Amino acid sequence: MKRELGIARCGLACCLCHENITCNGCNSDECKDKEWCENRKCSIEKEISNCFLCENDCRKGLLSKMKPYGFTVFAKRYGLEALLDCLERNEKNGVIYHREGLIGDYDNFDDLEKLIEFIKSGV
Repeated sequence: MKRELGIARCGLACCLCHENITCNGCNSDECKDKEWCENRKCSIEKEISNCFLCENDCRKGLLSKMKPYGFTVFAKRYGLEALLDCLERNEKNGVIYHREGLIGDYDNFDDLEKLIEFIKSGV
C-alpha cells in the first residue's frame, strides 16, 4: 500500500491502486483525468481536498459508484486515518482492491452498510 497517495477526491483508494504505477493521484497536476473529473472540479471549486469533507451527500461523478461512495461515507463517519488503517489491514489480510482490471473485493456490494461493514472487518 502506498499510504502517502491516500484517497482520491472522489473516494477511490489511490493508495491501493495498481492501475497506473506512475500516477501520483488526482491531487497532482499530472492527473490524466483532471479535465473531465466532475468530483475533482467540484471539490476544487469548494476549496476542499476530498468529497468526504463536503457537507452534501452527493452521488455525482464517480460517487455514483458504490465503492468510491462507500469509502467517502466511511471517511465522513470515521475519519480518513481510520479508512486508511482498515484498507491497509484488509490488504495485508488478502482483500484485493483490483483483480484483473478494475474489479476487486470492494466492488461486490450494492448495499452501503454492507460495504462499510466489509471495510471495517475485511470479511
